[in-house]
Amino acid sequence: MSLNRREWLRSGLLAGVGLAAAPAAYCEPWLDKPELAGTLPPTTPKGALKARLSSNENPYGPSPKALKAITEAAPDGFLYPFQYSMQLQKMIAEEEGVSPEQILLSSGSGSLLHATALEFSHKNPGGSVLSADPTYEQLVRAAVMHGMNWDKVPLTSGTYDHNLEEMEKRMNDKTSLVYLCNPNNPTGVTMNPESLRAFVDRVSAKKPVFVDEAYIHYTGDPKKYTVIENIRKGQNVMVAKTFSKIYGMAGLRLGYLVGQPDMLKSISKWGGGAGNLSMTTLRAGLACFKDDEFIKYSLSKGVEAREFLYATLKQNGYTYLPSGTNFVLFPIRMKGEDFTKKMMDNGVSVRQWKFDGQFWCRVSLGTMDQMKAFADALKVVS
Repeated sequence: MSLNRREWLRSGLLAGVGLAAAPAAYCEPWLDKPELAGTLPPTTPKGALKARLSSNENPYGPSPKALKAITEAAPDGFLYPFQYSMQLQKMIAEEEGVSPEQILLSSGSGSLLHATALEFSHKNPGGSVLSADPTYEQLVRAAVMHGMNWDKVPLTSGTYDHNLEEMEKRMNDKTSLVYLCNPNNPTGVTMNPESLRAFVDRVSAKKPVFVDEAYIHYTGDPKKYTVIENIRKGQNVMVAKTFSKIYGMAGLRLGYLVGQPDMLKSISKWGGGAGNLSMTTLRAGLACFKDDEFIKYSLSKGVEAREFLYATLKQNGYTYLPSGTNFVLFPIRMKGEDFTKKMMDNGVSVRQWKFDGQFWCRVSLGTMDQMKAFADALKVVS
């Protein structure tokens, strides 16, 4: 062979992925092949799955740069990717304005939420995690599973925002950790940044604060809404971020935690760490982390879908909560289980919640064709 094995593998991968990925870089991957929708069945009782809008995924990623990096990295899969994890750790630290020791990489932010729950349940057996309700539950569920209590503070009436004043009042000697999700999941509501930072200023002097910023890019101005500044001040604060949303890498699994070095060292004992990241994932992360063009594109497509969804809901007589994320929550007029089943019967998957005496539907933002499929299904179900 005129090519050595490595070049042969690389050229083959580039050719194969290029055929699929080049036109799909900014495309709609599930429309013609609903079987690519992952864990959901390729068909519903009434036909093909038209739109997977239940998992808050970004249908436009990974970016072209990330895809190229993956194909170039695959032949190096026999190597441990130590140098690339250090490069990514340094790159993220520079962007966040902290030291590399203040960045803990992991396979998605979910494993970091779980590791944090393990750390605090071990450190403070019988203690409690204070959070809003409803909110993203991975950390608090893990904490409860390992012996902690969950101190739930209802969201504010009508606006469904974090009730920071009430949360601060509820803090006591049993409080081990304060958990905040901003923007919140499942509501999509974003906290006022000044109020949030002032709250974190006060509370972190007494108790550790964990802020989950998985959807921060969808606010349109992540630097305005993040609390990384509180970490730079040396406060007892942790911030989790992920490549699963705006970067479109949910299936590739990459996230990171920002915090004080000693805290990250303690949490890393229970999970996380660059050692569980693959060569392909790390190289993809390095390629797309500062890919501003794709981030802007991804955000603009999300805004387009969100505005279409708002209009669709209004046309069908629904209200909704204004969202700073890639999903929208709205109250529905029947039981949640019935609504989601009827939507699935019409080829669209969505999620349902019940709180404040009301059933709600959470619909992720998809491609425009997927959003049109949602609109068609909603007309039938309504």
